[in-house]
Amino acid sequence: MLLFALTCVSGVLQLSAQNPVEGVSYYLPRTELQFTFLVEKTTYTPGEFAVYAQRYMKRSDVKMDPETAYRIIDVKMVPVGVPDSTKRYTLLMDKKYTINDVIRTDNGILLGINVQPEEKQQAQQTFVPAPKPKRLNPKDYLNEEILTAGSPWKMAELTAQEIYEIRESRNLLSRGKAEFMPQDGAQLRMMLDGMDQQERALLQLFEGTTEQDTTQVTLTYVPKPGTDRELFFRFSRHFGFVDDDDLGGSPYYIMVAEEQIPTEEENVGDDKKIKDDVNLYVNIPGRVKVSLLNGVAPIFTNSLFMGQYGCMENLSGSLFGKKQTSKIQLNPVTGGIERITEEIVGK
Repeated sequence: MLLFALTCVSGVLQLSAQNPVEGVSYYLPRTELQFTFLVEKTTYTPGEFAVYAQRYMKRSDVKMDPETAYRIIDVKMVPVGVPDSTKRYTLLMDKKYTINDVIRTDNGILLGINVQPEEKQQAQQTFVPAPKPKRLNPKDYLNEEILTAGSPWKMAELTAQEIYEIRESRNLLSRGKAEFMPQDGAQLRMMLDGMDQQERALLQLFEGTTEQDTTQVTLTYVPKPGTDRELFFRFSRHFGFVDDDDLGGSPYYIMVAEEQIPTEEENVGDDKKIKDDVNLYVNIPGRVKVSLLNGVAPIFTNSLFMGQYGCMENLSGSLFGKKQTSKIQLNPVTGGIERITEEIVGK
């Protein structure tokens, strides 16, 4: 067998048939699913004076222990085509056929015959978490009397008094009854904002702080015909994604149900010989419904075509005659025909 001359074009391999060749190997794709999850992590840290919140701030709902919680806030799915090792073929090249260019991806997936490769789709944007606001430091707002108090309970009492004084001063300013009133609205707004910030910082000593971080996690699933429902992953409220055998995490299942099943007459990808057989196969992808379940409750559903479902078709070499040839473009994710056009040779 003679070797092809390989030329890299826009990220795919273009195999030119200018020189006599006998064949070129290719794969049809199977469709994998890439799930992207946005996971929110919430971390609560109790305040230094949390035990005094009920006594001095009349707050009975303040938590005394630190806590970390995770939750899934968004799910996205992207289908991706990868070489199907069970669908590897060799396209026969013969001078009597006008197969001039065979286009494949870098990993050998057949993209088209006699067509120029299309530009690659832009990669998905990398997830960038939103910048976290600067955390207030309560100690920056403690006065000398509080800092020199001899015991935690005394510091808590003086801090509570400071908070109540801030609230009273803010009310007087808002009603225009303060002893020293600002000269204009802008100055008033600046003074009120400063008081709000000071109060929020001091309240952290009683109420604690809550911080949230969002991370992105990507999981890949390979659907297999005949598989109805299986465990995809486990997720814990306290630890996030955990191992599949960790019963501390809730089970999330994935279901793939065929919506369009080809009939026997449609399935021509068998050993039956066809006229002018050049070993050119394409997928006739099947349509499926993908569901992601939290136990039994669906959290994500989508319908799409997949290469490993459906059947295959063996295309006749008569499509590439000496007088009239064809251009065929395949879907890189499903292996199905996206476009086929005929043209007169020599024009």
